[in-house]
Amino acid sequence: MGRWFGWAGGVVVGWAAFATSVSAAERRPNVIVILTDDQGSVDAGCYGTEDVQTPSIDALAARGVRFTQFYAAAPVCSPSRAGLLSGRYPVRAGIPGNAGAPPSEAVQELTEVDGTAGDVWASQTTMAEVFQSAGYATAHIGKWHLHSHDGARPLDQGFDESFGHMGGCIDNYSHVFYWNGPNRHDLWRNNTRVREAGTFFPDLMVREATDFMAQQGDTPFFIYFAMNCPHYPYQGEAAWLDAYAELPYPRNLYAAFLSSQDARIGQLLASLEQLGLEDDTIVVFQSDHGHSTEDRAHGGGGSAGPYRGAKFSLFEGGIRVPAIISWPGRLPEGAVRDQVAHGCDWLPTLVELCGLDPLAHDIDGQSLAHVLHDDTAASPHDVLHWTIGKSWAVRQGPWKLQSKPNDTSKKAPLGEGDALFLSNLEADVTEMTNLAKAHPDVVEQLQRAHDDWAASLR
Repeated sequence: MGRWFGWAGGVVVGWAAFATSVSAAERRPNVIVILTDDQGSVDAGCYGTEDVQTPSIDALAARGVRFTQFYAAAPVCSPSRAGLLSGRYPVRAGIPGNAGAPPSEAVQELTEVDGTAGDVWASQTTMAEVFQSAGYATAHIGKWHLHSHDGARPLDQGFDESFGHMGGCIDNYSHVFYWNGPNRHDLWRNNTRVREAGTFFPDLMVREATDFMAQQGDTPFFIYFAMNCPHYPYQGEAAWLDAYAELPYPRNLYAAFLSSQDARIGQLLASLEQLGLEDDTIVVFQSDHGHSTEDRAHGGGGSAGPYRGAKFSLFEGGIRVPAIISWPGRLPEGAVRDQVAHGCDWLPTLVELCGLDPLAHDIDGQSLAHVLHDDTAASPHDVLHWTIGKSWAVRQGPWKLQSKPNDTSKKAPLGEGDALFLSNLEADVTEMTNLAKAHPDVVEQLQRAHDDWAASLR
C-alpha cells in the first residue's frame, strides 16, 4: 500500500536535502496545483481538526511545508482562482467578483459562446501559459468559473487539455449547474459538451489526471486540479455519512464530503507514486477561501476554528486558508511556516523552483522559495490587499484594517461604529474587538496604504 493511503503519522518526517531550483541540465519537475473549494481554515487534521479524517492532506503536510498564515486572494471563488493563476490581485486581473453562469443547454461547443465579460481576464498571462511556453504539457481538470467566452476559456489561457465545469458548482452525479434557472448540464472536454451522468465527479477528475500523467512520457506536466468539494451540494459517500452520523448537523454532511474529497486527493497522489513520478513532482495544496455559510450549504458545516468570518468575509475565517507545498528530496518535510503568504505567490514560487525564465510581466505575488528553505526568513510581503464588493482590507505587519466588514460567521454583531474595523492579529486572531478608536494613528496609516493602492489601479 502506497504512503498516500496511510495516515500522516505513518510517514517518515525529516529534513531532506534540497536545492533552490533545478539547474538547466536537469529535467524540470512536474507540477500539480490542487485547489479545494470552500474548505474551512482549519478543516484538516494537520491544521488541528479532530472530528474529520483527512489522512491524504495530512500526509502531504508531513512530506512538505505547511503554512499557518496563508491568505487566499479573495474570499469568494472566481477572484481567488484568478489571483492564483495570474499572480495578480483579482481586481487587477479583471475578476473582482464571481464570473457568470455556464452556457445554456442549447450550446454544444464553447466556441459558440459570445460576450465580452472578462476581457481583462482574457488578456492576463496565466500560470498555464507560463508553463506551456516552457515546454510543459498543461491540463485543467475540475472547476473553471472564470468565464466561458472567447479568450477566457481554459484552452485560451494556456491549457492543452481541459475537463470539467465552467460554472461555480454542479451536482456531482448529474453534472448539472443549478444555481439559477433553468438548470443546465455543465461538463466539458476541451470545448465540447460531454455527458457522463451517474459518475461521481471527483472520480472523473482522478481518472482524467491519471490518464494525462501517464501519457506524458518524458515531457514535464502542469496540472491545475481544481476540485469542487467541499463546496455545496454536500454529496459525501455513504460510508462517510455513516462514519460521521454522530456529528451534529450540518457538520456531519460537510465532513462526509470533505473526507470523500480527501480520499480522491489520496488516489491522485497514489497514481503519481505508481507512475514513479512522486519525487519528480511539486504538489501545491490550497483552499480557495473559507467555508460557506450559505443556505445551499445548510448554513455551514465547515470550521474556521478561532477565526471570525467565513466565505464572502474579509475577516480571517474568509481568507486565511490551509496551504501546503511538497517536493520530496528538494523541500523540507514536516515543516511549518508562520510567515505571511498569499495565493498570488504560487506563480513566482513555482517559476523559481522549476528553474523557468523570470517572468517578463508585472505581478503582485512574490516568490516564497527563501521562506520554504528557511523558517527564519522574512515574509516577502510588507502589505497585502483584498477587495470584495464594496468592502476592502489591508494588512501590514500585525495590523489589519477592514472597511465595511461583513461577518458571515455571525459570531458577533457589527454596529455603525465598525465601518472601519482594526485588528491586531499578533495580539488576537479572533478579531472580536475593534481597535480602531484605540489606535487612530494605525487606522490613518492603513487607510493611506489602501488609498494609494486603489489609486494605482486607475
